[in-house]
Amino acid sequence: MAEAHRYKIGDIDVTVLSDGFRMVPVNGNYLANASADDLAKALAVAGLPTDKMKNTYSPIVLTTGGKRVLFDTGNGSAAAAESNNERGTLNADLATAGIDRNAIDVVVVSHFHADHVNGLLMPDNSRAFPNAEIMVPENEWTFWMDDGEMSRASKGRMTELFANNRRVFDALGRKVTPYAWDKEIVPGVTAVGTPGHSIGHTSFVVSSGGKTVFVQSDVCNNVAVFAPHPDWHGFFDQDPPKAAATRRRIYDMLVADRLPVQGYHFPFPALARIEKAGGGYRVVPMGAL
Repeated sequence: MAEAHRYKIGDIDVTVLSDGFRMVPVNGNYLANASADDLAKALAVAGLPTDKMKNTYSPIVLTTGGKRVLFDTGNGSAAAAESNNERGTLNADLATAGIDRNAIDVVVVSHFHADHVNGLLMPDNSRAFPNAEIMVPENEWTFWMDDGEMSRASKGRMTELFANNRRVFDALGRKVTPYAWDKEIVPGVTAVGTPGHSIGHTSFVVSSGGKTVFVQSDVCNNVAVFAPHPDWHGFFDQDPPKAAATRRRIYDMLVADRLPVQGYHFPFPALARIEKAGGGYRVVPMGAL
């Protein structure tokens, strides 16, 4: 079912879209420094099933400075066909929301994991957003396009990510615009380094008209797991200790500054505020600013 949620940050229009979901089994491999039982208990405390988790994907489109800017691209239309439209639904949601994918001016990528970059391509490997400038974090780009780094990659997830990123960006002719942290990349949007989940993982501060929202990308991948237990290490983190330190640093800042946060993997519509709770945090959903 297509979903779209709209709100404003000053003069910036925000449209939250859904790229669907994936059901992830709860097992001993999900966390590196906690057990499957620990994970199940955290899910039970949140009132969720303890044998599986629903991993959702919520890309956003900003209309700012006269441009339509898409942040991350989801799993791609090929995944929609493979999953019976469980995930990879972004293009359908864009159409339902009245946004022509050909009218996207800029695509901003937060990091190079498959659920963020695969949507750059259509199933036939053509460009999903043919008129868009593709902006990527400069240090993320440097790492994944480095043949030496690829040759040293550990077998499994890392070699698979290198292969997938070469597949995607080679199909685009490697025509991208690298961007730096701590710089305004489109009007009202500043890139913020939040490394750990990947070497160049990036979040964004969106500000206009005296309002600000922090777009956290994958700082916290599951609100029931990594918010109350911010020091847990997910299997998907390139540098788990750094990812945990980044999570605490960012969430302490969001609490102190009372900043709303838009989370890529938060339950739709993925806008929330963060509160301190015991030794961790609580994610409190918001419908609007």
